[in-house]
Amino acid sequence: MDDMTVLERLLAERWSCRGYLSDEVPRETIERLLTVAGRTPSWCNTQPWEVTVLSGEATSSLVKAMAEDAEHWTPDIPFPAGYEGVYADRRRESGWQLYEAVGVAKGDRDASAAQMLRNFEFFGAPHAAIVTTTASLGPYGAVDCGLFIDSFLLAAQALGLGACAQAAIAMRAGVVREHLGLADDRQVVAGIAFGRPDPEHLTNTYRTNRVPLDEFVTFRD
Repeated sequence: MDDMTVLERLLAERWSCRGYLSDEVPRETIERLLTVAGRTPSWCNTQPWEVTVLSGEATSSLVKAMAEDAEHWTPDIPFPAGYEGVYADRRRESGWQLYEAVGVAKGDRDASAAQMLRNFEFFGAPHAAIVTTTASLGPYGAVDCGLFIDSFLLAAQALGLGACAQAAIAMRAGVVREHLGLADDRQVVAGIAFGRPDPEHLTNTYRTNRVPLDEFVTFRD
């Protein structure tokens, strides 16, 4: 199988895993994953990402800290001001795919809120990675971290692991920074839940759609 076919397969089969088995991933596997992700290109080779990997009690401890703090919900990097047009349509479609998979009825705000809060439990994953950038690099540090996260997700897929990038964790930036003892200049970009996927979990039974080329590419000759 040629390299392009392998890449196409990994991208086609990857999904955001929201249900995990409880057994932990061996440290050597995690280190291999991170080594591969660390090859990600960055502006001027700054490699702005710093990653805190949580396992076992460390994962549970952060989950507890976020649950106990009901005040700090401010991200370091501003979230989208709103979703309009096709972006709102795509977001809505993805959300309803998730809700339908787990049996949340339209209009059931309590159930949808409970599903949203699972973000802050890392969906029960045994591991979590917290990805941060340095404030001095501005938006492009965050862009580079986004590239790192993509490499992480593809490496996880190649290793037979499930993973889910979680911008929601950035909503709790202050709690995360204080709990993990991160430096004041570190901005929380996202969390990544990862582990061995639970094939029986309802949230793992659907896949999101991708738009065709003519909806996002313009060729000029």
